[in-house]
Amino acid sequence: MINEIAVISGKGGTGKTTLALSIIPYFEDIVIADCDVDAPDMKILLSERVLREDTFIGFKRPEIDYTLCTHCGLCYEKCNFNAISENIEIKKGSCEGCGVCSYVCPAGAITNKDYPIGKIYKKQTAFGPMIDARLTPGEESSGKLVSEVRKRSKEVALEENAKTIIIDGSPGVACNVISTISGVSKALIVTEPTLSGIHDLKRVLELSRMFSVDAKVVINKYDLNLAMVKEIETYCDMTNTDIVLKMPFDKKIVESISNLIIPSTSNISFFTSKEWLSFIEYLQKEK
Repeated sequence: MINEIAVISGKGGTGKTTLALSIIPYFEDIVIADCDVDAPDMKILLSERVLREDTFIGFKRPEIDYTLCTHCGLCYEKCNFNAISENIEIKKGSCEGCGVCSYVCPAGAITNKDYPIGKIYKKQTAFGPMIDARLTPGEESSGKLVSEVRKRSKEVALEENAKTIIIDGSPGVACNVISTISGVSKALIVTEPTLSGIHDLKRVLELSRMFSVDAKVVINKYDLNLAMVKEIETYCDMTNTDIVLKMPFDKKIVESISNLIIPSTSNISFFTSKEWLSFIEYLQKEK
């Protein structure tokens, strides 16, 4: 059984990717999956070599053959997304690819064609293979792209006999996060001791429970606001949620990232502490 570890957060900027990168060096036989398809930035700190690049087809969108179109207006009338103008032109930014227009067109002038929404990559890093993807700016269906990253990372893990997949997920509570955490062995929610941090922590914890994911909490930069940490601890106690790690703020971590070095491979005392090593031991255990 593959040990899939997903690192997510309720909001951006909590240190989610920093944590995901920092645990990678403690594992052997791993596959890395960057599921933050809107901003896939694990590659910045990983020496990567692209092995394969594929265009990802998210859904189909209609195209109109105006040599057949009679401008009857039926497609305009039936489109619930207001994606067809009165002069029968497709508004690509509004189209959901539902296919109603092609279904109702009496002249057969509308056909649904594959529509690419991004790129997906297989790469080699110093720590093992990585699957990541980039969603085309402004496009939707990021959840589908994340699902494809998950699928391909599992395929590579089986091919390579890898025991662990480390997943950097998207922040928030949208479909891309659902695709990230569905069926994982362990989910880590990274939060910070701020009002927005605890607010979004509650939302993503609720989402995790909806999908029967037993998520654990990591408090990053905990020493910047101990009063807020107490609020997070109280909430976690009330909801029977384990806090598995508290990371202090350390300028050396910031400097390490600025120098394109994974923090846990730098000379930073926290990463040799009992708390950190116990945390790694927990992650290494099979579910």
